[in-house]
Amino acid sequence: MKEQFYTYIQNLQDQICKELETVEGQAKFREDLWQRPEGGGGRTRVIENGKVFEKGGVNISAVHGKLPEAMQKMFNVGEADFFACGLSLVLHPKNPMVPTVHANWRYFEMYDDNGNVIQQWFGGGQDLTPYYLFEEDAIHFHQTCKTACNKHNPEFYPKYKKQCDAYFWNAHRNEARGIGGLFFDYCKATDTMSMQDWYNFVTEVGNSFLQAYVPIVEKRKDLPYTPEQRTWQEIRRGRYVEFNLVHDKGTLFGLKTNGRIESILMSLPPHVQWVYDHHAEAGSEEEKLVNVLENPRDWL
Repeated sequence: MKEQFYTYIQNLQDQICKELETVEGQAKFREDLWQRPEGGGGRTRVIENGKVFEKGGVNISAVHGKLPEAMQKMFNVGEADFFACGLSLVLHPKNPMVPTVHANWRYFEMYDDNGNVIQQWFGGGQDLTPYYLFEEDAIHFHQTCKTACNKHNPEFYPKYKKQCDAYFWNAHRNEARGIGGLFFDYCKATDTMSMQDWYNFVTEVGNSFLQAYVPIVEKRKDLPYTPEQRTWQEIRRGRYVEFNLVHDKGTLFGLKTNGRIESILMSLPPHVQWVYDHHAEAGSEEEKLVNVLENPRDWL
């Protein structure tokens, strides 16, 4: 399974980067290959200062070795060997009318002393963080997610949409990071779902990503915007940074397993503002977004 999924994410990284470079039209992804001293490594690809994308990364990694102490506590196990691989991406567009997007698909294995797999699971998802709310974009993104889920189980979309709203919640702000999408974790074999079934589902979602996001970028990337709207985008990006550094499991996992710091913090945007006690103007488009973030909606 680990070879099968690692091959998949390598190919998916190529496919996504190629399509995004076509949309971007100017900047190209820079590639870094890196090694983790304790075992494994990754392929980081970052795009910066583009016409469409101010900063973005599409990263893959496959790491293995002794399970770090912090992770032993998290999983409530003793010493064990592990393998984890995944693709993680974040794109911060220049135009505030284009939403930021995040996606991640991952696989994890843990072994006993004889090298037998004792635990294995998939996780992942994709979610959208707009700065200005275009309801048709929200509907398109969620409909694409639902279509991918429905091919495997009609209960998946409502379940994983709800989990996404719960996970990407900035509790200290009492608001969502964005308008959600899908979030699933610890997807293990059951009587009704084998690991191959989970693989088929996770790759279905991965394959749907470009279809979910690129049409929105194409539609919004050339819209005019004001300096004030750009300021709003940078203030909202501050909330994105807060979530990633305070709550995000992936960031914490990377830091606790001695991951490559440049790859872990690739998700942070280059231009951000924190304005003291800032509030959106009553009745504005900005307030319309905040209202939705404070009260997550069923987009379908």
